Amino acid sequence: MIIVLKKNAEKKDIERFTGEIKSRGFGIHLSEGTDKTIIGLLGDTSKLDPEDFLANEIVESAERVSAPYKMASRSFHPANTVVTIGGGQSGIIPCCIGDGKTVPLLAGPCSVESEEQIISAARAVKKAGARILRGGAYKPRTSPYSFQGLGAEGIRLLEKAKKETGLPVCTELMSVTELEYFDNVDLIQVGARNFQNFDLLKELGKSNKPVLLKRGLSGTINELLMSAEYIMANGNENVILCERGIRTYDNYTRNCLDVSAVPYLHKVSHLPVVIDPSHACGIRWMVPVLAQCAVAAGADGLEIEVHCNPEKAMSDASQQLTPQQFEELTAKLNKYAAVEGKSI
Repeated sequence: MIIVLKKNAEKKDIERFTGEIKSRGFGIHLSEGTDKTIIGLLGDTSKLDPEDFLANEIVESAERVSAPYKMASRSFHPANTVVTIGGGQSGIIPCCIGDGKTVPLLAGPCSVESEEQIISAARAVKKAGARILRGGAYKPRTSPYSFQGLGAEGIRLLEKAKKETGLPVCTELMSVTELEYFDNVDLIQVGARNFQNFDLLKELGKSNKPVLLKRGLSGTINELLMSAEYIMANGNENVILCERGIRTYDNYTRNCLDVSAVPYLHKVSHLPVVIDPSHACGIRWMVPVLAQCAVAAGADGLEIEVHCNPEKAMSDASQQLTPQQFEELTAKLNKYAAVEGKSI
């Protein structure tokens, strides 16, 4: 249930009103905008009558929220959420996702393979305009015989690349037991295979670290938002949604990019939406085309895989761009973004 307060409501009256609601056993989510203040009631509101709240002189309206996700809903939080990555760190260049002015690029290799490889990639993507370095330290692979990543050592190498370039880093967390190694990671990625790992989502909810939540291979939009709700309901509202393609009956590409997810998610949720064109198609020459589509659809950012020598990459070689291809793409995307009044 959401309760919209009158514009002239005083702070002491709001505190008194919310205190009364809390005393009845309900959680409170307060969203203060420039035009209005909205109170979201969390808990079993089935026995509450919205009309009962209208008797209070500071209440303008009250209504039920039909969506099963509450905190991720735009009804609860009308203004867009802007997530800052890497803020407050000396020598690190912070990046905002969801500000409506920029479309930041998260770029880097699929896997961290060596110190030389990740630092070279970090320098190259920064030179081309990337704002965040991505790289997998822990890799979920279909085959148990495939390269599984360097683990904690991979995170250490990401930290060296971060210090070298000033780029915040993003890497994937696969298990709660690995969380202790992620203190210096700026953006924690939850991969498609883990997007309904609810124990993991709850733990990330107890952290204030930004989370990039990817949609599952066969996940619905509703399921993606409910997974975001798990993180937010446990206290962490720094969530970024990621569309990375879903499985269909066709197999001419690795996955099928659901571009329509971007405007729909922006309609029903206040959370930023990033698109990953690399995993969406799995084919190098298609990545730039899908990236252009993402900008046109209103994506708040792009996650693109870049490797200095893709042919020798230890994972996902077929979808990673070379630094030169990435630089050419960045220049083209800037023109597309300019049409929307944005920059890369």
